[in-house]
Amino acid sequence: MIPPKPPTSSARGGILRMARGFRRDLLSALPAHLFRAWMAEFRNPLIHSFLCNDPALVRLILQDRPADFPKSNRLREGLAPLLGRSVFVTNGEEWQFQRRIIDPAFEGGRLHEAFPAILAAARSAVERLPEAEIDIEPETSHAAADAIFRTLFSLPIEHDIATRVFAAFRAHQDAQPIVNLAALLPLPSWVPRWHSRRTRDTAAEIRGLIRQLVTDRMAAIHAGTAPDDLATKIMTTPDPQTGRRFTAPEMVDQVAIFFLAGHETSASALAWALWLLAANPDWQDRVAAEATAMTGEMSDVSALKSTRAVFREALRLYPPVPMMVREAAGPEHFRNRDVPRGAQLILSPWHLHRHERLWDRPDDFDPARWDSDQGRASARAAFIPFSAGQRVCPGAGFAMIEGVLMLALITRAFRLSPGRLPPVPVARLTLRGRDGILIRLKRRKDAPS
Repeated sequence: MIPPKPPTSSARGGILRMARGFRRDLLSALPAHLFRAWMAEFRNPLIHSFLCNDPALVRLILQDRPADFPKSNRLREGLAPLLGRSVFVTNGEEWQFQRRIIDPAFEGGRLHEAFPAILAAARSAVERLPEAEIDIEPETSHAAADAIFRTLFSLPIEHDIATRVFAAFRAHQDAQPIVNLAALLPLPSWVPRWHSRRTRDTAAEIRGLIRQLVTDRMAAIHAGTAPDDLATKIMTTPDPQTGRRFTAPEMVDQVAIFFLAGHETSASALAWALWLLAANPDWQDRVAAEATAMTGEMSDVSALKSTRAVFREALRLYPPVPMMVREAAGPEHFRNRDVPRGAQLILSPWHLHRHERLWDRPDDFDPARWDSDQGRASARAAFIPFSAGQRVCPGAGFAMIEGVLMLALITRAFRLSPGRLPPVPVARLTLRGRDGILIRLKRRKDAPS
């Protein structure tokens, strides 16, 4: 079955029509020819941007000269109420200081230590799932939230604060507009930015709960009673250059992005991967058979080759973060076009991962492509679900272990089939189903306990 994607637009229209289309659905508001274009320029009185699909340009921006293409300040406009000055939105020295503290927490050895928490969250998810036709997105969101709380703070999702943070994040996603129009307007920095009251309220609630967790953990660290988890590791790691540690307010910012990146994106990827298996029973059988040999050890994950290929194919077809935005720090010249200072540079995994000149049968679900020379070459040129270069997601390794493990355990326990309606992808904070992602689940009688 060819996975669904939203219809694309052929209309050009003015800024108001574009804004209305983006607020409804960022993906379908864009024209179909972008799946073949190497670069496209968009210009109107409010914004001047370039969509860059040429792999050479993507490599230039993300890997070769990242300092010349910082994160766009306009990205910060929409996310500021929740993320403050977290590592996701900062640039320059501030970002480098943050990454020097954060990166050691996600090294290979630490991932091995986090594996039991991820496994416990996956097993808990299998126990909770019902035999019924359900929207799988809330369930994968629950599972991913459980995994991040167990690994960050050694707390299961059933803990009172964890439960409240999870509920507030669901409300925040519903409140957050697809495109914050204030972020599109080139206003002076002193002009107040507008966010809906619900967006501000849910962000404040989340940050207040995280602040309580951070305060409690700092007290436990001081008393010598803190567990050896990711939060403790990050809070106690000094910057090797300055010796400074994160303050409590700085740690609140970082935990907010850890939860957003480690929860929303993982939930999106897992939901789409499960739907793809429901729609492709041959690959579902492969994954289920592969999972029967699991013993509950970290070494299991490296043996799940078919499952990993399915999860990578889900990341290709439905990248959790469908677009990234950088800004030109100075004038540039791309593909015979002048790019002015301040231009917005859009890197779109949604288009790169389905680009007709970069992938064989780009819209088809074909996990076997990851074992082919052509597939590997395409991936090197145009597969960036976690970004690339020095700003690659520090939790990419965590996400791959979590996604593959949960996909294997759920498929081992349940026979999956598509729901009544195929899902239609839309871009919210992450890539979601417009009306959810419906899947029918039936427990396998021969599944291991």
